[in-house]
Amino acid sequence: MDFVNNLDTDTSLSILSCLDDPSDIVRASAVSRSWRQFVIKYSLSRNLCLKLFHQLSNVDHIVETSNDSNEASSEAGSSSLIDTRLLEKQHRAYALLARGCMSSPIQSCIADAIIASSTDNFPAESILNTLEERDRIGRTPSYWSSTGQHRTSVPETLLYRLNGDLCVITEINIQPFQAYFQRGRPIYSSHYVRFRLGHHNENSPNCNNSQDKKGEPGKSSVESNYVWTYTSQEFPMAQENRLQSFKLPEPVLCIGGYILVEFLGRVQTQEMDGQYYICVSHVKVEGRSLAKSFRVENVDDNGKFGLKVLSYSDPKETEEMDAEAGQEMDADAGQTQLRNLEQLLNLLHRHPLEVVNYVWPESDDEYAESEDEA
Repeated sequence: MDFVNNLDTDTSLSILSCLDDPSDIVRASAVSRSWRQFVIKYSLSRNLCLKLFHQLSNVDHIVETSNDSNEASSEAGSSSLIDTRLLEKQHRAYALLARGCMSSPIQSCIADAIIASSTDNFPAESILNTLEERDRIGRTPSYWSSTGQHRTSVPETLLYRLNGDLCVITEINIQPFQAYFQRGRPIYSSHYVRFRLGHHNENSPNCNNSQDKKGEPGKSSVESNYVWTYTSQEFPMAQENRLQSFKLPEPVLCIGGYILVEFLGRVQTQEMDGQYYICVSHVKVEGRSLAKSFRVENVDDNGKFGLKVLSYSDPKETEEMDAEAGQEMDADAGQTQLRNLEQLLNLLHRHPLEVVNYVWPESDDEYAESEDEA
């Protein structure tokens, strides 16, 4: 039975509103012309997005880069035609947005380290080191260190830019740093950790001066130049040298592309000066990035923003194609190296080199004597 045409609007809307997969809503809109009109008219794709992430109620308008000319020509039409095209545009955008939020691949979402609230030895112990998964590079330790404090209650923060204006964040991983070069190999963790998600404050008077030197400490700029739309609970952190996972109770949509990591409560003193420090070797943020599909524009004081559609390509398929292209490039590079090696071996076979037998000194003394003679 075609219930859309045979039942009243409220009943049909109640039935179709039970669909919680964006693909099912798109399939419903393809059943017939009347079904498509119903899905678009009652904004089922938008309603699903709002059900997933209430923050999307702040979308003020949608911009399609590919249809700007069509929109301009449609402004001269009747008001009903304009309304219909606006609803169709919203349906396309929200259907893509819902699919991206639910099915895009989980990946690392940090694009760059911006600033730390304090740094003990800049730049050797800067926030940039936390992007490196290893706690040492060769023999050089890699970590961020706060300045020392006599009070355990002094917090610290690390600010990162995500790799998209819209990112669905699922968990954050942090590894405290163990000072293997200090006596007792102390671990400079914190008691608790908390996370804030938000956007850059475009109306801040210090907007242009907030990030003069990347990674350089500066707490006041974070407080005045960023707006936080989500604050997590406080997660207890173990004083252990391992990558610790802090999973959010439910996925959170970050609108604006910034995350602030807050370290609360100091636990470890440095033997040299008796002060409390917090040190971190690695920070990783996991989630779904929608950077290839959407961009956030013109966030106002009330949190309203414009949503710009960059591409209607399926986010999941785009990531898979990029991964396949990367594998093909690696394979081509390997084949090229193999061909180069074969050419080199053939060249050596045609023109053999004279082999020189080196006589190595049996001890360091003999080597030193030979150097002196030289």
